[in-house]
Amino acid sequence: MASPQVTESTVTVQGQSLFYRRAEPAQAVPRLTVLLLHGIRFSSETWLQVGTLATLAENGYRAVAIDLPGLGRSKDAVAPAPVGQPAPAAFLKAVSEALDLGPAVVISPSLSGMYSLPCLLEHSQLFKAYVPVAPICTEKFTAQQYAQIKTPTLIVYGDQDAELGQTSLNNLKHLPEHQVLMLKGAGHACYLDKPNEWHRGLLDFLQQLK
Repeated sequence: MASPQVTESTVTVQGQSLFYRRAEPAQAVPRLTVLLLHGIRFSSETWLQVGTLATLAENGYRAVAIDLPGLGRSKDAVAPAPVGQPAPAAFLKAVSEALDLGPAVVISPSLSGMYSLPCLLEHSQLFKAYVPVAPICTEKFTAQQYAQIKTPTLIVYGDQDAELGQTSLNNLKHLPEHQVLMLKGAGHACYLDKPNEWHRGLLDFLQQLK
């Protein structure tokens, strides 16, 4: 089977240029769109190297990975909030609209929690599902706020990630429609430590979505 083609481009979001990569499935109509965010030491290239973009496309999903403002090949863009502070929910909404994503499955590791969580809580209709991977900022919201969200969620963490893994699990388990994928022997960037288990768990979860 031919491996999916990954294209590179830029998109203007709130007046700034952001870099992104896109992988399309071979068949005409994708099952779902998956938006991949990233952590502070990473970028969309991470998802290219670990094979997540290709894996998603090979299984019939459109995969779009952006470089967040100030990072990767979007480093000239200014972030809408200081690192570690929840960004305005309007930012990720603007990304979704600029890329014409429609309701998407949002994969959000580490730093990117500052973007995904405010958007999930204010614009949950943009999320077909949510896949937080030990994100930051989970403690900025209450159990009551999480309890209102009906979005299917796969909470992912590595069992060696003593800080953010545990903290994010304890907070995000208040999301009523959640499942947990713990990657044994994996650290904070658990998808890099255990890529096969990560891909298998992700695809199993996506398979369940209506």
